This record gives sequence, structure tokens and C-alpha cells, in this order.
Amino acid sequence: MPTLSPSSRTSHSENRASHWATGSEISVLPRIFDDNINLAVMHRNLSASLRISIQAQCQVERAWQLSWLGKPDDELRADLVRKLPVPKAAEPLVEDIQLLAEAMAYLFDTDTVGIRLRLLDAAMCPRFHCDNLPVRLVTTYSGPGSEWLPESAVNRAGLGAPGADKPEILADRGAIQRLQPGDIALLKGSGWVGNEEHALVHRSPELSSGQKRLLLTIDPA
Repeated sequence: MPTLSPSSRTSHSENRASHWATGSEISVLPRIFDDNINLAVMHRNLSASLRISIQAQCQVERAWQLSWLGKPDDELRADLVRKLPVPKAAEPLVEDIQLLAEAMAYLFDTDTVGIRLRLLDAAMCPRFHCDNLPVRLVTTYSGPGSEWLPESAVNRAGLGAPGADKPEILADRGAIQRLQPGDIALLKGSGWVGNEEHALVHRSPELSSGQKRLLLTIDPA
């Protein structure tokens, strides 16, 4: 499996009664295959060169996005360099994206991955929801990370399209959790067999005026 640099934070954290696992080693990510786990998070520190590369891609006037569906190979690398707004500063970011794509393909035994990289200037999905897919890798390179809810704070009857008869999804506002920039998170969705009623509930964070967020998502395809 590709090598990823860990964080200096605690190496592993999990409550037996919880549905998430966190740690600073790549070994925490395969915990997503555990029946009771619907979120696995690897904490990591972004290198100085990667932070500079990220910042360069964020210093543009307009929001942008790019997508890729295929093998995480040299063609992916070339496409990213071609499409990123500041190609001359792209190499560290491109290397990291390819590394994560290779890790995702390895972990889920697939040759093909779907990648989306977006510079956002507003919340993309501000309402708490579940993804209707098996699993997704999410990492925020810059700006606030995705927010998620422990199961104890969720009223699942409120999920889905909003309506006058729908109850509030959030049962405890103090329980909202947030991923940190650099965190590599695997979110299990309702498309995972056996997890149809237990998909992770999450949302995009609010952005203040002028704030930007660089978000990467990778799906096994």
C-alpha cells in the first residue's frame, strides 16, 4: 500500500460503543470494513511543500472543479497538471492526490476510481445527509473540514428531502464533530451492503465571507 505521512496526534482512538475509528497510522483506514464502523479517519500533517502547492491553487478569483474517472496512473497525473489553475506549483498536490487514489484503489481492490477536486466558496451540501453510495474518501486540503454526527445525535426520521412534517435531524447541537484539514476520512454510505440504515450523517461546513475550501473526494468505481 502507498505510504502516507501520519500526524503527531494520538496514534489510535476508538470507543467500543462508537461507530468510528481514528488514528495517525494508515492501518486505521481498513477499519471501515468492520460492521460497526461507518467512519475511519487517519490524522496527518501536511508538509510545507504540499501546503504551498495547495495555497497556490486556492489563490484564484473564482471557484473551480475538476473530475477524473479511470486508473490512478500517469494519465491521471498529466490530467491534473493540465487542469489545475496554477500548473507550475501543482506537483506536490498532484503527487498527494495520486497517492490517495492509489491507496483507495488498493484498499477496495479496483482499477478505477472517481475523483473530484473542488475549490468552494460556499457550502456544497449544508444540510445533514447520508451518501447513497458504498464508501467515499474525503479530505479537505484548505479551509474547514466536513462536519459529521455521532449516531446518538441523529434523528434519522428527519433525513431526506426537507418537509413540513420532517423532524429536526440534529438531536444534539453540541455533538457536531469536524474533520481537520489533512485528515483522510472514509465515509460509509447507505450503498454499503448491511449499512443501509446506518450511513454516516454529515454535511459541508459553512464558509465565512471570502473564505475558500479545497475539497477532494475519491470513490471506488
